[in-house]
Amino acid sequence: MTIDRYADAVDGLAPGAGEVETAELAVTDDVLVKAFALGPGATVEPHEHGDATNVFHVLEGEPTLVRGGEEESLAAPAVVLNERGTVHGARNDTDERAVITASLCPLP
Repeated sequence: MTIDRYADAVDGLAPGAGEVETAELAVTDDVLVKAFALGPGATVEPHEHGDATNVFHVLEGEPTLVRGGEEESLAAPAVVLNERGTVHGARNDTDERAVITASLCPLP
């Protein structure tokens, strides 16, 4: 057994076209770290968290990340800070799986 939670949680995720599969990597009373595996053409709809900061980490692939009015295709490794109240999301415009994690803290 390893202390790394990524491989165990994400290796089994195999989203099809247009699908998003998720896995929780860490959950405590003040933080949530969740993996999002995006299949080709999949989208994490833009949304906001008024009471929490959300940090995206691009770990696989080249997803397009949305923050406020900006969009940028980013290859792994990359980090995007989404301040409280900032609309953010992601989509996969490629033919390969893309994986991001989202760290949300503090939990509302």
